[in-house]
Amino acid sequence: MTTSEQRRPTVCLVDDDPSVRRSLSRTLRAAGYEVAAFASAEEFLAFGQGVRPGCLVLDVDMPGLNGLELQERLARDNQGISIVFITAHGDIPMTVKAIQRGAVDFLPKPFGSEAFLAAVRTALEKDVRDGALHAERCALQERYETLTPREREVFAHLLAGKLNKQVASALGIVEQTIKIHRARVLEKFGVTSVAELVRIAAKLGIEAA
Repeated sequence: MTTSEQRRPTVCLVDDDPSVRRSLSRTLRAAGYEVAAFASAEEFLAFGQGVRPGCLVLDVDMPGLNGLELQERLARDNQGISIVFITAHGDIPMTVKAIQRGAVDFLPKPFGSEAFLAAVRTALEKDVRDGALHAERCALQERYETLTPREREVFAHLLAGKLNKQVASALGIVEQTIKIHRARVLEKFGVTSVAELVRIAAKLGIEAA
């Protein structure tokens, strides 16, 4: 298997109804998608972890772990998967809860293939965006890890908008040393301004001192 094939996204389909799995699998494959179908949330958790899902098409009402519970578990395990919910028994509170937790769409059965494929396309596009953001955060975190403890202190004070002399006073060191640390922080992140550092800090969840 080539690297490109290994990374090709797959639509994972989880529904306890065999006829629904067959029908939706045919629709997805006819549209050119790879499909991995599972009869339950437990089966997906047991056997679907080796699949690189581009999105998850998930039934709400299933024996054992239901769709909303699976969504909650995946979120708790930090497995960011774009989810399209399908259900024959949806209601507004259920829909709101699913969307608030990050679901891309919530389709009441029966639904047309056009609406279904549109939801899948949106979910796959979201997966690409989320993947890019995750990669960016990882790269920025790696750069942050290269900062020395003193550089991290200076970084936090710069985020508060403090001048070099104010940071020097707060840390009890001379201003020239702060200038050196500041230059190194900017260099390690590959930026030229504190404004760019502020945007980086927001992506990493780092607070000002």
